[in-house]
Amino acid sequence: MTKIVKYPEASYLPLVENLHGHEVRDPYRWLEDPASPDTRAWLAGQDALWREARPPLRERFLARLTELSRVGLVTAPVWRGERRFHLRQDAGQEHPVLYCDDRPVLDPMELDPSGLTTLDDWQPDPAGRLLAYQLSRSGDERADLYVGDVATGERVDGPIGGCRYSPVAWLPGGDAFYYVRFHQGVYLHRIGEAEDVPVFERGPVSYGLTISPDGRWLLISAGASYHDVWLADLARGGEPRAVQEGVRARTAAGVGPDGRLYLLTDRDAPRRRLCVADPEAPERWRELVAEDPEAVLGSFTVLQGGRLLLSATRHAVGEIGVHDAETGERLGEVPLPGLGSIGPLTSRPGGGHEAWFSYTDAVTPPQVWRYDARRDEATLWATPPGHVPAPDVESRRLEYTSADGTRVRMLVVARPSGGGPRPAILTGYGGFGIPLLPGYASDSLAWVEAGGVLAVAGLRGGGEEGEAWHRDGMLERKQNVFDDFTAAAEKLVADGWTTPDRLAVWGESNGGLLVGAAVTQRPDLFAAAVCSAGLLDMVRYHRSGLGPSWVGEYGDPDDPEQLAWLLAYSPYHRVRDGVDYPATLFTVSAADTRVDPMHARKMCAAMQRATGGDRPILLRHEPDVGHGARAVSRSIALAADALAFLAEHTRSDPPGFAGDADGVDAAARAQLGRAPVQVVADGALGQEQ
Repeated sequence: MTKIVKYPEASYLPLVENLHGHEVRDPYRWLEDPASPDTRAWLAGQDALWREARPPLRERFLARLTELSRVGLVTAPVWRGERRFHLRQDAGQEHPVLYCDDRPVLDPMELDPSGLTTLDDWQPDPAGRLLAYQLSRSGDERADLYVGDVATGERVDGPIGGCRYSPVAWLPGGDAFYYVRFHQGVYLHRIGEAEDVPVFERGPVSYGLTISPDGRWLLISAGASYHDVWLADLARGGEPRAVQEGVRARTAAGVGPDGRLYLLTDRDAPRRRLCVADPEAPERWRELVAEDPEAVLGSFTVLQGGRLLLSATRHAVGEIGVHDAETGERLGEVPLPGLGSIGPLTSRPGGGHEAWFSYTDAVTPPQVWRYDARRDEATLWATPPGHVPAPDVESRRLEYTSADGTRVRMLVVARPSGGGPRPAILTGYGGFGIPLLPGYASDSLAWVEAGGVLAVAGLRGGGEEGEAWHRDGMLERKQNVFDDFTAAAEKLVADGWTTPDRLAVWGESNGGLLVGAAVTQRPDLFAAAVCSAGLLDMVRYHRSGLGPSWVGEYGDPDDPEQLAWLLAYSPYHRVRDGVDYPATLFTVSAADTRVDPMHARKMCAAMQRATGGDRPILLRHEPDVGHGARAVSRSIALAADALAFLAEHTRSDPPGFAGDADGVDAAARAQLGRAPVQVVADGALGQEQ
């Protein structure tokens, strides 16, 4: 075919390196430098091309999603004494606002009316008097940490730099706290003092911090793919003592209000078990709740009356069990409103008889529920500020067989009417042990209401079926993830949901790597793709962004054996001349500090040069946002562009959009998500990028 798109000029350099015996071509190395005049000129050309090629349905999606974004947000409470902290987002607000009880205490838009400042994390002190909070600007997630007075709103300390989503563990009295700096180690900060004290350092890995309700015991976890755990007795000098070290396991630990050390671990239990120990002898664990052969344990909380709540996901559907806290015996189950996802359990620091959790499913925006142990009942506690009726969609769970015979599950959401093949979006994640669970996202519903199919595959590499499932899709087994994804696409075609010329894929971050692998390994199977903030050059991924911390997940390109794994699937290195690639949209944010936008720049240039078809390869570039949170209007614009692009190239012509032609109430809409399905990560053990 003849190309109908004239792409910006991109020099193809004869750069070939011999890496451990492999001849590795890197003709677009020059695009790694965002400040070079050549890169700037190339980006300007891509921006002009995207503006010219912006699909005609974009304005219709933008208008509809602007309406849909008005349902708002409310989160489960975090209690400090009698004070209740939570996030709330009303219709029209660009960012969630932090409340204490019913009074707003921190609004990012008041700090920065441009909308480019985000509230990344927050933690009140034990009395609810002071608030440690982290702000980042223009997408740079290397946040600054501040301390504010909750009553007056005055800033009393900070900034402390380099605190990317740092956990904060306050000491009693609110005079000091522990935090993590630069992913390098744990520090002690005393309010008003300039110099912080290093407490524990293990280099550039992920750290976790919790402190016991009485302030005596500090728990520290550290690791890349796996977590070592240390316990410090602050009453006796605070020297950390190993609870678990050098073990291929992920363990979350904390001291409960009953004084026991609780350990939720996949050690000797891929689907996790809950153990307990005396903090004075933390190495002597005993099993309290055994591994469930079909459910993955999630978070837990201890309540008065000897009750223990323990959440789990059973084949990606959430549940909460009620257990005897002393024996671990299962006494019952908390009734839930449907088959959906459960957020982390929260309770008062001292225990109490109440627990709170969020619930969401494909048609239900996240709600907050309250469980009362005295009555053994759960009641709806808070709903988002906006209300919308649920649209008419159906969810089906399918099973299919991957290339090696492994059974994989997939959720398919579609309108009940309309048989025969339809435009479809297939999405997945498949990494870091993070499960992709059912949740509400209005761009998903907008696509389905317009007549499309949404399919969410529970791929290996994720956490849908426990740690063994994760390990079977990491390092040298990463190809299993891509095989699972390909098999999902083939299942959708075989069952008549869609056809290859109407099937699209969409993924972000590690999911962007998934999309890159899909379009380079099976370009014949897909009509279109959206690759957002994806890892695509797996030979040099560890040289930028947070890449060094992901070596435990993907492998080390500097190791000869591991380089071979990576080269086998690295999307950038699998681009071949003359292949008719699917229509592909790369979306990147210039301030992304997790995944360097150079991945998408290089991959886009390579595919634009190589493609033998007439389907476009385009780049959408935003200069002043990053990988994580962004203003609602920015999310709407990104989703509208992506959905319109996929609709155009899957031959989708939505008849009613808002339901005009097929009877769906125009009010049946809700809050926007950034990707075509909400990712609900496990709060206890999930280690996202």
